Amino acid sequence: MKSEPGLARSGFRRLIQATAVLVAVASCTDTGDQGSPYAPGVDPSGKPVDEVAIGNRLMVAGEYELAIESFTRAALVDGMTPEILTSIGTANLGLRRLGQAEPLLRRAVEEDPDWPIGWNNLGVLLIETGEYAEASQVFQRAYALDNGESDAIRDNLRLALAKMENPANNTAQQKEEYTLEQRGNGAFVLRKIQ
Repeated sequence: MKSEPGLARSGFRRLIQATAVLVAVASCTDTGDQGSPYAPGVDPSGKPVDEVAIGNRLMVAGEYELAIESFTRAALVDGMTPEILTSIGTANLGLRRLGQAEPLLRRAVEEDPDWPIGWNNLGVLLIETGEYAEASQVFQRAYALDNGESDAIRDNLRLALAKMENPANNTAQQKEEYTLEQRGNGAFVLRKIQ
C-alpha cells in the first residue's frame, strides 16, 4: 500500500507541532535539577543569606565552631563590625578559647563603646580569667548603658561584685558555665551560671 505524499506531509507537520508544544511545556516546568549531576545555577535576583542570623542560630545550638565560620563569612561582606567582633569573640568564649576571645571583645568595645552587649560579654570573659575588679567595672558600664533593663547583665554584675568582695570564695573552681540569652536585635548576652 502506497501512502500519498499529502498525508505524509500532514502527519509530519502534526509530529513537528506536537514536538514544539512538548518542548515549550518542558521549558516552563521546573525540574529542580533533580537529575542533573551539576550544582544549581546562581540566581542573580536571589537574596543573600544573612550569615549573622545563621551564626546566631548556631550559637543557640552550641555549634560555636560553625558559628565562627558563619560570622567570618559575614565579615567578608560587612567588614569586622563591632557586632561581628563580639559574635566571634563570644563563640570563642563558648569554645573556652579565652586568649582568642579577649582581643576581639576588647576591640568591639573600643569600636562601639555605647553597646552594652559587647561590654557584658567582655565582663564574662574577665570573670573567666579571674579579673573580678575589672569585670565588675565592665558590668557596671554595661548595666548603665542598658538602663538597667537586662536581667543577665544585672546578674553578671552581682556575681562579679560577690567574687570581688569574698576572695576566699574564689578558689580554683570547676569549669564554670554560662548561658546565652538572645536579645531582640539578634545579639547575645552571656549570663554566668553561679
